[in-house]
Amino acid sequence: MKILGISAYYHDSAACLVEDGKIIAAAQEERFTRKKHDHNFPINSINFCLEQGKISGKDLDYVAFYDKPFLKFERLLETYLQYAPRGINSFIKAMPLWIKQKLWMKDDIKEKIHFEGTILFPEHHESHAASAFYPSPFEKAAFLTVDGVGEWATSSFGVGDGNKLEMLADISFPHSLGLLYSAFTYYTGFKVNSGEYKVMGLAPYGEPKYVQLIKDHLIDIKEDGSFKMDMSYFNYCVGLTMTGSKFHKLFGGPPRKPETKLTQREMDLARSVQDVVEEVILKMGRHIRKTTGMKNLCLAGGVALNCVANGKLLREKVFDDIWIQPAAGDAGGALGAALLTWYQYLGNSRSVQPMSDSMQGAYLGPEFKNGQIEAFLKTNNIAHQRLEENEVSKVVADLISNENVIGWFQGRMEFGPRALGSRSILGDARSAKMQETMNLKIKFRESFRPFAPSVKAENVSDYFELDRPSPYMLLVADVNKKRQRQMSPEEMQKFGLDKLKIVRSDIPAVTHVDYSARVQTVHKDTNPLYHDLLTEFENTQGCATVINTSFNVRGEPIVCTPEDAYRCFMRTNMDYLILENYLLDKRQQAPLENDTDWQKEFELD
Repeated sequence: MKILGISAYYHDSAACLVEDGKIIAAAQEERFTRKKHDHNFPINSINFCLEQGKISGKDLDYVAFYDKPFLKFERLLETYLQYAPRGINSFIKAMPLWIKQKLWMKDDIKEKIHFEGTILFPEHHESHAASAFYPSPFEKAAFLTVDGVGEWATSSFGVGDGNKLEMLADISFPHSLGLLYSAFTYYTGFKVNSGEYKVMGLAPYGEPKYVQLIKDHLIDIKEDGSFKMDMSYFNYCVGLTMTGSKFHKLFGGPPRKPETKLTQREMDLARSVQDVVEEVILKMGRHIRKTTGMKNLCLAGGVALNCVANGKLLREKVFDDIWIQPAAGDAGGALGAALLTWYQYLGNSRSVQPMSDSMQGAYLGPEFKNGQIEAFLKTNNIAHQRLEENEVSKVVADLISNENVIGWFQGRMEFGPRALGSRSILGDARSAKMQETMNLKIKFRESFRPFAPSVKAENVSDYFELDRPSPYMLLVADVNKKRQRQMSPEEMQKFGLDKLKIVRSDIPAVTHVDYSARVQTVHKDTNPLYHDLLTEFENTQGCATVINTSFNVRGEPIVCTPEDAYRCFMRTNMDYLILENYLLDKRQQAPLENDTDWQKEFELD
């Protein structure tokens, strides 16, 4: 039984192929088109999934689309009628895409992939819930989905038991925790649906000065985690922006212009909205635990990518354990729709392996073998050296120890927004200068942005205050107290970005200004080569953790192909690139031809 899941037409379009309940392939469209957060029909992702399954569209048994377009269209119309004539401009702007594409999803699917069978349309939050529960290691668990908006729902919870999902309650548009966070993303000068993680990274530089103002004016939070927002402060129901003049007056001025200097005000706003979101998530969690009696929780939806809130939910011991879908945003809806079809619609039984999920480390994308890479290098006359299988980890570990920055391209591409050791840029976590070097010279991004550590799963507690796996970089934990360096009285007086250059631990490049880190545990069973690299680094350097950041520059999707990787390598100050067994030294490379205006290709957010 072959089921294709699709998400499209909002942001992060993706496709997933499930065969007899097993995930065969999954990928986001942006990786193929090189358009970040590409929302278009994911024909390239679909073709990849079909090729991976060695089938054509005609061989599929079912196709599942991740939401109900007509229900979403109903929300658009009702919202417009409620606020009319305000909002006419945004309504007119939205209509062509709905009339030309979104309402004709069945025809799109039939025409573009030559499929004549059954097409299913689960609700958006059902797809999120399915992506959270079905791949999880739990036989029974509660689930919580929180995002901007699906059709009407913006948050929902329920229970998964075996192969069944039961929705118990939801919160409806326009009241949305995701859109509240996006409003502050917009107001602090970052791009909505893209820059929310920048707000999260900026928050530790600020003070929670605006928390009470937010709670007094913007959002009324109940003890069970439900909430109501005062829409007179927001513009997203009727306008082309997130916030309105009343919001701007409340916080003392207009939104920050993108790319202008960050001030303490933006840092304090980021910290304040982050604290409010954490409070809501904790109250939701406690209510769900009390209502369902479940000891485990599964999370999905864009807000589930807020790894700081996830870490707090875990530390507060609201649940015994939590599991978060690595592609928690809309891309993961394709996966959820396919799994919902297999389990709930078709009634197939589900078996789980305790302590092991079915995501296969999220390594579900394209893979390029040594033969393909060699052909690419020779065809383009690119200087390289071939390493033996047993040399790769040793050579790269040695290069990292000498403060080189390495492009690491190995195996199948990750599904979801995080690089997990297949399409990664690596560096030495012990280097005090590496955080700034990689931000400004490699990623071309804001200096305040933290980097995540990859650590051998069996060593995680030696480095971080974490007692369990975090394979998908979706939990934040403090650096182990024994590794922390106490600040001097003078250092403790520093504010804002002045905090950035203070060394806080013996792994300073991955220690954020609040002593936290977004941890990825590396497991031998899902990524043996990456695990071997960390083992080699530990054996030779006495350190089982390295910096791991995504293989891309700001405004560009994570690389997919060897050509993508080579271009990114050449356009940055990376020192070496390893493509499977092939090592490239920057000093030996000829400059890229006709590449002076490459940054114009990308929308710098």
